Amino acid sequence: MSDPALLTLVETLAAGREGRALIGIAGAQGSGKTTLARAAAARLGGVALSLDDFYLKRSERTQLGRSIHPLLAVRGPPGTHDLALADAVLDDLMAGRPTLTPRFDKLADDRGAPEAIPGGAQVVLMDGWCLGATPQTDDVLTTPVNALERDRDRDGSWRRWTAAALAGDYQRLFKRFDAIVHLAAPDFDTVLDWRCEQEAGLLGLPPVDLPARRREEIAGFIQHFERITRHMLAGGLAATVTARLDAGRRVVGVEAA
Repeated sequence: MSDPALLTLVETLAAGREGRALIGIAGAQGSGKTTLARAAAARLGGVALSLDDFYLKRSERTQLGRSIHPLLAVRGPPGTHDLALADAVLDDLMAGRPTLTPRFDKLADDRGAPEAIPGGAQVVLMDGWCLGATPQTDDVLTTPVNALERDRDRDGSWRRWTAAALAGDYQRLFKRFDAIVHLAAPDFDTVLDWRCEQEAGLLGLPPVDLPARRREEIAGFIQHFERITRHMLAGGLAATVTARLDAGRRVVGVEAA
């Protein structure tokens, strides 16, 4: 359940726009961005989308992994989304037209059946972990931030490729948004706890009962997102508002850009 202050914040941002509003919700894994986008859409009679739903198909990512770098077969980082498709769906919704949007099946790790969305919504919300992130410079990319980069991207080609992707069409996509709200975690260690809570919930377990091996697997997986997440937490993003959260996802501060 989202902090009521966040719903009020999104409602205020949407109300301050002429015509249809496109609002982005950014935040690390487990920050509650999808929950907030859906709750705000329900309150405002809008439409909620997720950048996750626009991941490239598994076969497309497999090809990227073969032709460019094996880590690109893993969904998530910049360069693993179909931004042309995201643009087409947003074009329809912002023009008031009905459309079809993909829904990504994370269990199958592939794009699922599309979903029909009626036209006419005055507010469109999209959540995405890297929405608004700014590119990093080459000198920052040189030093690995974790074991994944050190051991599986020794020459830095994966992080340079994703950085170039982020500097390209992702920036153009981000500029479409009327406002972006960043749900900022207290620190990156909290992101692991949040992601493990999500996993435990999917398994019907209390967080303390999540198997240690599964926690280790999740810790390894989120290393794909660590560099850019830390960059965003340090201010490396173009957000309209940053809502700083505590470990319980409660708002402890709001900062305008």
